[in-house]
Amino acid sequence: MNNHASIQVESVTVDFPIYNANMRSIKTRFIYHGTGGRVGRDAGNRLTVRALDDVSIALEHGDRVGVVGHNGAGKTTLLRVMAGVYEPVRGHVWRQGRTASLLNVSLGIDDDATGYENIVTRGLLLGLSPKEVRERTAEIAEFTELGDYLAMPAHTYSAGMRFRLGFAVCTCFEPEILLMDEWLSVGDRHFVEKAQHRLEEFVDRAGILVLASQNVSLLERVCTKGVLLDAGKVKANGPIDEVLRDY
Repeated sequence: MNNHASIQVESVTVDFPIYNANMRSIKTRFIYHGTGGRVGRDAGNRLTVRALDDVSIALEHGDRVGVVGHNGAGKTTLLRVMAGVYEPVRGHVWRQGRTASLLNVSLGIDDDATGYENIVTRGLLLGLSPKEVRERTAEIAEFTELGDYLAMPAHTYSAGMRFRLGFAVCTCFEPEILLMDEWLSVGDRHFVEKAQHRLEEFVDRAGILVLASQNVSLLERVCTKGVLLDAGKVKANGPIDEVLRDY
């Protein structure tokens, strides 16, 4: 385990373009006011929504951080920026340590590939070496309980089977940075109980945890620090109990 895992988010701004929109239209004016005035135009005169506005956060090994805010506050966008999914239009993000992202565990599964082939591909994309993937394949396969289905194309899988496959791969190694958008709670009852136990162990092993959630009791139990977002800006950053009071 790398005891020097860290994330540095410095003055990050994220804009999303809105296509086929006219600022003079009634609909767009409602959007403008409904998002707290975060709609504007970029250098190319395209209409944009500002999802994050000059956000700065520094996290070190051992941090357990809960990200809170109302819908549309920018929580998921912040996690995706930390994961490297979104590129900021301004500012920088530095990560040190192997990152596990549980934002969408089924994302990226190749429908035409078999379960076993997806295990290899997703394992490599997560940063595992070919040797590490080979060493973990049997354990991943056993955890999914998919049996002979692992030799079949993923397009034959139900949503629950895809979740089993994605979750098993995403949690097959010791993370240094773990990013989560809400606590996982989908799937059949038997697998949810099994996944919850594995997830708690996964969280315990992580050097840094960043969890976006509106579940106050969960955040109080799991996190020690908090970040409150409002209209893409950091409104509070500190001990989780103080941030939750502000929330």
